[in-house]
Amino acid sequence: MQTTRRDDAAEHVPEERLVGSDRVLAVLTELAGHPDGIGLDDIARAMKSPKPTVHRALAALRRAGFANQDGRGHYVLGDEFLRMAFAHHEARPDHLRVQPILELLSQKHGETVHYAVLEGRSVVYRAKVDPPAGAIKLSSTIGGRNPAHATGVGKLLLSYELLDKEAVRAWVGDSPLERKTERTISTVEDLHAELCRIRSRGYSVDDQESEPGVNCIALPAFLTSPRIPSGAISVSALAYRTPLQTLIDDLPAIRAAVAGHSTEESTH
Repeated sequence: MQTTRRDDAAEHVPEERLVGSDRVLAVLTELAGHPDGIGLDDIARAMKSPKPTVHRALAALRRAGFANQDGRGHYVLGDEFLRMAFAHHEARPDHLRVQPILELLSQKHGETVHYAVLEGRSVVYRAKVDPPAGAIKLSSTIGGRNPAHATGVGKLLLSYELLDKEAVRAWVGDSPLERKTERTISTVEDLHAELCRIRSRGYSVDDQESEPGVNCIALPAFLTSPRIPSGAISVSALAYRTPLQTLIDDLPAIRAAVAGHSTEESTH
């Protein structure tokens, strides 16, 4: 009989610890919903738990630096928790951080969505999500390159770097701008004018400038800074299936989705 009781007790201890851990995590989650702080009475009421129980959970969080108490006696998320969260977020590769938004946009529009960064005179595709099986897909590849001046993502990112005509002229230098299609921008004057338009409206388009029959709309992705984009996200489509104007009409929804995964929506 003694052996049986010891076995029952051994099985009961992990359950107690699991419940305690769950309670601490529930308190942490509750704190996250109150950036201005929340008092002990209100936390206990929101969680429908006894105050002593909630207080013990808060004490554990405070010991770990995951919760603090302000001058009013209200509890807030601790600096250590925020430091860990931001450090983890910053350390994640860009392509992993944007993957959810690429999947969301591809599912919504049934088209290919890219994340690209600027490298010299080219853009490099870091991530790509194709539409569902059965749809016609684009030939772009992760790690592939395209001339920046001929793509929506490239022109968008150039608009943050080349702020006047002299900067555009210096960037072009003695190397002619490659014409990928008959619509590709090929002069300093035209590129400067296009970058001014992009800065004014906050987005870029590719109207069959990189590949015939393919257009796109591009927006900045602010993953590491509220002012300088880490890269750009584009919804690329076959023109006969999704005309450029359709993408422009959907801009508010696309912008909201991208901004939700950025440090701050662009004011550029």
